[in-house]
Amino acid sequence: MRIPLIIFLIVFSSLALTLLWWWWADTRLRTLRRAGWLRVAVGLFATIFLSGVTYYILMRRMGWKWSPPDWWVAVVMLWALIGLPLMALPLMDIAGIAWLVGWWRRRRRKSAHMPAAIPVAGEPALTRREALAAGMALAPMVLTLGTVGVGLIQNRRFRIRRIEVDLPQLPSVLDGMTIAHVSDSHVGKFTYGPIVDRIARATLELDADLTLFTGDLIDSRLEELPEAVAFLQRIHRPGRFLAIEGNHDLFGGREPFERAVRGAGLPLLLDEKATLRVRGHPVEVIGLRWSYDAAHPDPRNFGRVVAGRDPDAFPIVLAHHPHAFDVAAQAGLPLTLAGHTHGGQLMLTPEFGAGPMLFRYWSGLYRQGAARLVVSNGVGNWFPLRTAAPAEIVHLTLRAR
Repeated sequence: MRIPLIIFLIVFSSLALTLLWWWWADTRLRTLRRAGWLRVAVGLFATIFLSGVTYYILMRRMGWKWSPPDWWVAVVMLWALIGLPLMALPLMDIAGIAWLVGWWRRRRRKSAHMPAAIPVAGEPALTRREALAAGMALAPMVLTLGTVGVGLIQNRRFRIRRIEVDLPQLPSVLDGMTIAHVSDSHVGKFTYGPIVDRIARATLELDADLTLFTGDLIDSRLEELPEAVAFLQRIHRPGRFLAIEGNHDLFGGREPFERAVRGAGLPLLLDEKATLRVRGHPVEVIGLRWSYDAAHPDPRNFGRVVAGRDPDAFPIVLAHHPHAFDVAAQAGLPLTLAGHTHGGQLMLTPEFGAGPMLFRYWSGLYRQGAARLVVSNGVGNWFPLRTAAPAEIVHLTLRAR
């Protein structure tokens, strides 16, 4: 598989800049007394990152199946995307500027050079300047390891988010109908084993009228499918469950993913409709297949999918990308459920951060005329850190008002 040029440049740059940071940090630590263990720690940290990236390159080229432990993956991702660009590079720039300023001042200094103070017995061997240099050298590594620890704890937690959805078009017989909206489980490198069991148990304990899954069942590899399919089989209740696919599900190929899910007897909607009955009333679920122009949905294609729907049934649209809400609302469909955004993943507040920078709708309930959209933050993780966007299962209660 050919690696796109931009990905190659990012990977190569991260490797080169990590080597540069290692050298820069080591030069600041080597002059300190009893700093050997700190130098070893910096070298070990850099080696973990470099070996992790190298392994992923070889894994893609050689088709290796073994996956590194989640903490190793977290170190690689958080260093490359947070520690290196947001801490290491700025600190190296500051240190470089400080060195240039000092060099320029020394060149212009008129007065005679004063000898450095000789440490007195009993005084600390570490000067304030040396402590600052050591702190600057170690800060990026410490920040990254701290976020790894926080992220690995977060990856084992999720909440039940309860939302009441007012729907003017909801038949009175369906007033109070409940939906367990599960999305973005990303079964794989960060979501596996006991946490998957807890997600399944929590979903079943909600005992909702319907359980609807809006894509990204697996994280990226077809080897994750057995555990992921077993998870869906646990929350699947005949006549009360439907699912769609997401973009991560197709990284290993569309056809093998769809064949595996449907082959396990699970109802996967691919630009299709299915009618379920709740309290004796028909509920028609319209499931959209993932397409790589999902951020800009085509109203004509959407029209073909919804054509011929049952006029007596209450319609619900399942779309992995929340921007499908625009065409659904224009078509007069009252309720859309979506995922994909992870609530913005890295948010400063629930309203400010990556979410609104990337999406028109990123978390919670949205209204457009009589139409409603609910976007789930997702219950799993592809990235090892969340801020102000907790993982969740969404429990919806529909109200006829």
